[in-house]
Amino acid sequence: MAPRRKCPVCGSKQWHKDSSSGLVACSEGHVIQNYRNESGETQDLGNYTMRKRTLKSGRQKKARQSRADPKLYHGERARFHYYQCLQLVLRKQIAALIALWDLPPEFQIVCRDTWALHLTLLPRPPPAEPYHHMREQKGDDPDADGIKPSLENPEEYKSDDDDDDGDRQSSSSSSEEEDPELAELLRENSEFSSSDEEKGHTSQKQGVQPSYRFIGAYDRPVNCIAVLVIACWAMRLPVMYKDFIDVIESYELPYLDFLRLLPSDMTCHLTKHAVRALSPRFPPNTLYVHRLASRLAKLMYANYGVFTPELNASPVLWRVVHQCLGSTPTLYRLTKRLGHILSLPLTLHHSLSATLLRVAPGDPESHLYDNVPPELALVATAIVVLKLVYGLDGKLRLPRVVEDPACALPDVNGYLSAFGGMEEADDRHNEKRFSSRVPMSTGDTDDATLDEFLDFCERVLVKPQSGDADQQILDNYFPLSTENRGARSEVIVRHSTAQRLSATNINKGETDVLQPGESYTIYHSRDVLGNLPEEQMLIIRRSAKWVGVSDDYLCGVVERFERRLRRWYYKERRREREEQDAEEERLSDGMED
Repeated sequence: MAPRRKCPVCGSKQWHKDSSSGLVACSEGHVIQNYRNESGETQDLGNYTMRKRTLKSGRQKKARQSRADPKLYHGERARFHYYQCLQLVLRKQIAALIALWDLPPEFQIVCRDTWALHLTLLPRPPPAEPYHHMREQKGDDPDADGIKPSLENPEEYKSDDDDDDGDRQSSSSSSEEEDPELAELLRENSEFSSSDEEKGHTSQKQGVQPSYRFIGAYDRPVNCIAVLVIACWAMRLPVMYKDFIDVIESYELPYLDFLRLLPSDMTCHLTKHAVRALSPRFPPNTLYVHRLASRLAKLMYANYGVFTPELNASPVLWRVVHQCLGSTPTLYRLTKRLGHILSLPLTLHHSLSATLLRVAPGDPESHLYDNVPPELALVATAIVVLKLVYGLDGKLRLPRVVEDPACALPDVNGYLSAFGGMEEADDRHNEKRFSSRVPMSTGDTDDATLDEFLDFCERVLVKPQSGDADQQILDNYFPLSTENRGARSEVIVRHSTAQRLSATNINKGETDVLQPGESYTIYHSRDVLGNLPEEQMLIIRRSAKWVGVSDDYLCGVVERFERRLRRWYYKERRREREEQDAEEERLSDGMED
């Protein structure tokens, strides 16, 4: 733009530039002379054109000092220390079970071998990290043996992806000092990778699981319980999953809050992630422990040929009949016979059981969907027998001949009333009533129950179990004196149907009364709008609570066995008709001859 000067012709100071011609004129139209319009853009640069060059400083930045606790272990060393804590807890659990159940000393050897197999079958077995760390401290080169040393990261990390990112950042920083062009290419590549990471975070928000965490599903403390279960099965001990859950809830088996049982020289190295992993808040359920034990037994047999034997079914079946259902040995015999017909799964995994006998071409070789806890299968079979005998639908069923096994069972009215008394007795005198699963209010309890609760809290929270000094904090600062407390006599009244009940009467000529097994009703377990009869719901509720599963799950297993029994029944009838037709045809051929 021209300077603010007067026009030599008219004296005007207002100038404007024409966009088309590039001439500058005043407001009156006089064109200014000798005006040159230059452009700063050029295409070709000469040899003497000045260029600006950026110089990099050779000074290196100081490394950021970490404020992390040097006592805490990270990385693979933390995983190894985590498994050390688990192994110590397992040893305490083995000692507790030996004292509780009076087990032989060979139980510890079986558990040790099973634990070793469990560690080798993990998706990520624990590394020998202390060996590598010791060599690094001594200054040896671990790469001489072809072993990659572990890197001690002062900051707490959560996954292997973070380590990979740290390696990429360190390599990029070193490459920037060596070659700026390569650093520029890496910078452009990082821009694309950042967009990919944003897509990865979006996919995680949509439900995609992350690649790795500190521990997996098979590294948790509940896997120690699975090891104990397999060891008990290997020694043919008639135990159930609910037995382990009961001793866990009563704090007789170290599982809940067992960090206080570990020495301080081990707990001081645990990070918050390891502490969270070693602090289960609730005892495991039956189905979860069975899933882990079933997987471990399957892998042991598939990889090492270690076969886990079947369940010691006879004592467990008697516990089901006597303790759960409160019936007589007749129910035991009938349940055992029906279980043979149904081919009950008595192994931890269906792949460990023998193949089924194929009578017809379409018969299966194994029951693939029978991977349920064996005690649950026995309970469901006993309930099917009770439905065959009593009906449990409000309709009376009486046998018509003395040879009917239903005559040896108690009367249905007396049995149901005694069974309801057993459930009420369990609610009043439950040995595990202080567990987290039982709702209890201290305002509704009596003095005797409060004294039992205080004794329970003293045993769990105050008394040390390993004799360490750091475990006597509560006892030193908050002592509970029990010297002057009077001895209290406990009288536990338990109702059982083993008492003398009248036997089932025989039908004497009444045609409108149904027989046992007649008009059998199969209820669909997924019918959310339907309701079970009151008699059947009473037995289902107590049985499911005794096994440790939900009512709906037990109803589903009962329905599955009922439909299998129905298929067997019609198959047997068809086979009998075919044999009868073949016999009649043979007789007719003989008469013609």
